Amino acid sequence: LVATNGHLRRQLDHRYGMDNIVGADARMRRIFDVIEAVAPARTTVLMCGESGTGKSMIARAIHRRSPRADAPFVELACGSIPETLLESELFGHVKGAFTGAHVDKPGRFLAADRGTLFLDEINSASPGMQLKLLRVLQERVFEPVGSNRTVEVDVRVILATNQPLEDLVARGEFRPDLYYRINVVNIELPPLRDRVMDVPLLAEHTLARCTKELGRVVTGFTPEAMRALQAYSFPGNVRELENIIERAIVLTRATVIDVADLPPHVVTNRPPGRASTGAGAWPLVDGEYHPMPLRQALEEPEKRIILAALEANDWNRQKTAEALQVNRTTLYKKIKHFGLEEYGRVG
Repeated sequence: LVATNGHLRRQLDHRYGMDNIVGADARMRRIFDVIEAVAPARTTVLMCGESGTGKSMIARAIHRRSPRADAPFVELACGSIPETLLESELFGHVKGAFTGAHVDKPGRFLAADRGTLFLDEINSASPGMQLKLLRVLQERVFEPVGSNRTVEVDVRVILATNQPLEDLVARGEFRPDLYYRINVVNIELPPLRDRVMDVPLLAEHTLARCTKELGRVVTGFTPEAMRALQAYSFPGNVRELENIIERAIVLTRATVIDVADLPPHVVTNRPPGRASTGAGAWPLVDGEYHPMPLRQALEEPEKRIILAALEANDWNRQKTAEALQVNRTTLYKKIKHFGLEEYGRVG
């Protein structure tokens, strides 16, 4: 088991990683390609994904690969700042601009001059703030709050949203001119429940990082623990997985993480807040929770992994078998067992 986990960690470093972003999923590999392609330019990037999918890490990866890598990387979650203070946070203010403004304060745009500014939760910005953002993106100038002095900045802006902006535009809640200005390069981050193949990679990567930070000796996961992780739906995405692994490392008394070290809601796949309606594990299938017998529940992640691998390899059986490190006969039996022929043409 230790040797297997060590092999998996080496795979992470050499095949599936980029600046601590781990992914073998086909969509993640395409995102890695986009990062490499877009990093050298100053093009605006817009990311869309659920909370916890790694938008900040993607933004940092773009910055580190850009000509601005030695300049500041500054980030701000717009939704975490009250609307009355957001303008000051972004553009700064002068002394006396408002009650409590006792000194001049530079904003995030000036702090990121010649570097990169990452604005998360841009969907929460008010129409008035959207107009101010549009101006600074187009003209690269702004005025601090309470000042008539125009400030020039050279900032690459990366933005993120946890709601589809096109829907907000259609409802009149987001300015179409700003949307078209920022939607130059779009990166869609998939939720972790759609990246079942990546769960073991992410778990091992997090284990290696956390054991080093915490000074603990934990070498891997039992097969049962890994199956439980792969069956879980992760509504909090990668961030939730990291918290679960860190908790297990702290609480376990063994050198490998077992099912008993995982939170009960992970083992039963009932995220907090979801009421219990019967016995059995609850895998997420086609976006819905379905009570089913334990044996079937444990097979569900294997089915999803094989299906994801087939799709990632254009349904080529030989390539899929190589990716999964199984022989073609075993793969074919699994395809028949799970009834995957109906999903696509297996070659």
